[in-house]
This record gives sequence, structure tokens and C-alpha cells, in this order.
Amino acid sequence: MQFLYFLESIRNEFFDTFFSIVTKLGGQTLMLIICVVTLWCVNKKRGFYLLATCFTGIIINQFLKIICRVPRPWVKDPNFTIVESARAEATGYSFPSGHTQNITVALGAPARFVKKIIIRIVCLFVIGLVAISRMYLGVHTPWDVLVSLIIGTILIFGFYPIFERSDEKPLPVYILLSTMSLLAVLLLVFTKLYNFPADVDPGNLLSATEAGYLTVGCSMGTLLSFYLDRKYIRSKTRHVWWLQLIKIIVGLLLILLIKEGLKPLFAIIFTDHLLSSAIRYFIMVVFGAAIWPAIITWIDNKISKKEK
Repeated sequence: MQFLYFLESIRNEFFDTFFSIVTKLGGQTLMLIICVVTLWCVNKKRGFYLLATCFTGIIINQFLKIICRVPRPWVKDPNFTIVESARAEATGYSFPSGHTQNITVALGAPARFVKKIIIRIVCLFVIGLVAISRMYLGVHTPWDVLVSLIIGTILIFGFYPIFERSDEKPLPVYILLSTMSLLAVLLLVFTKLYNFPADVDPGNLLSATEAGYLTVGCSMGTLLSFYLDRKYIRSKTRHVWWLQLIKIIVGLLLILLIKEGLKPLFAIIFTDHLLSSAIRYFIMVVFGAAIWPAIITWIDNKISKKEK
């Protein structure tokens, strides 16, 4: 807490605004955009590598949060204050930092496979800024941030060789993605059935349960998409520039439409809104990782035949 008190003592309006903006980079939106753009336009196996590291990171992070149940710094020490703009997104328990882990994986994985030094430096710099922002805003301790950096780094370097050899040896990828799906199911079952102590925070428990449903949908969607692409679709990542733009812009809009547009429909169909969330995220991942690439590849093939 001493380091957090030091950061609290140097707060000012400029840094409050700056770090409030920087910390949003650690949300799940940027992470998923990087995943799908890599999958669509850069390299398929590295796109799946990103999806696997991101979703596994979320599962591990939420497991540790609900098992350790470490309170946020301002709960632990009522005399400590936070930057109020950060309070709304500081859901769940404190340990470890979800934002730090998200950005570590989202930019650390590209830094692992991109060869340009300047890009690697920028990625690592942004990771560092987001990590500092979580402590400056007062929503995480140095220990929360450090453990997230370690978990993200282990996933980045541990998963990389498995996906790099996936063209010749796909079985380890299937095992990894199946294990990821199983862990997501275990997280969900744990949050639903474990006899937590009476003092467990209901909001924090709900946050972990929601993460369980979300990661079940995302993990199983990733596993199915990898199988479909390898077995049937064999999508391409290189197209003419205008088709690449369509792929990114229209694709992201369609994913957003699935995410938000299906909410009211599923609210009517499913009485359990969390189950509907899992199904929506499953559809989002399958659409983004299999169906949309298949559509664009089909269009590209039609264009190539006409040109011949």
C-alpha cells in the first residue's frame, strides 16, 4: 500500500485524465479487435494463438480472483482514495489485475511474433503504461499487476510453439483448446456450486460467474472454428486491399451486431440471461473465426476466377 499512497500523493488533473484513458486499453474490446484482425488479415495460426492466450488468460484470472478473494485497495484500507472515474469498471476482486493481463496478452503475443523492433518496443511500452495506470488510479496493488504480467508472459511463451507448429502438428492445438474449454466449464461449475463463505461479495461472485459463461462460449467457439477452418474452410488472409477493408470494417460491425443485436431476442428466448450471453459469445467467435473468413475467401475465389 505504501507505493499506492506515493502514487496518490502525486496525482493531478492531467495524469488522472491521461491514465483514465490509457487504462481503457486493457479492456476486452481492444483485445478482441487485435485477435480478429490478426486472424483475418495477418496470420491464421497466430490469430488462433491470440484467441487461445486471451481466453485462457481470462479463465485463469477469474479463477484466481474468486479463489483468493482479495479486496480492492480502497476496501482493504478505507483511508486510501481512488480516482473516481475508475470505480465503475473496477468490478470483481482485486487479485490479479484483469486489465493488465488483457493488455499483456493482446500486445505481448504480437510482440512475440512480430520481427520489427519498433513495434515490439511500442507494444511493451503500452503494456507498461496500462500496468502503471491500474496502480495510479488506485484499483490494484503492485502485486496484482505483477502476477498478471507473469501469467500473461507464461501464456505467451508457452502457447507460441504449439501454434507455430499447428500446420504440421494440429493435435496439440486441439488438446490445448479442449483443455481451455474444460477449464472454462470448471470455472462456471465452481462459481455456481461451490459453497462460498457468507461474507463473499455477491457482485464479485456474479462477475466471476459471468466470466464463466462468457469463456465457455468463447472457448468452445474457438475450438469449433479451428476445426472447421482446418477441415473445410481453409480461409485466406491475403486479399486485394479493398476486400481487406471490407473484411475488417464490415466484419467488426457484424460482430458488434451479433453481440448487441441478439441481446433483446435472447432475453425473450432464454430466461437465464447468463446462458444467453454464453450462446451469443459462442456465435460471435464462430462467426468471426470461421464463417466470416469463409465468406470473404469465397468472394476472393469468385473474383480470381473472373479475372482469369
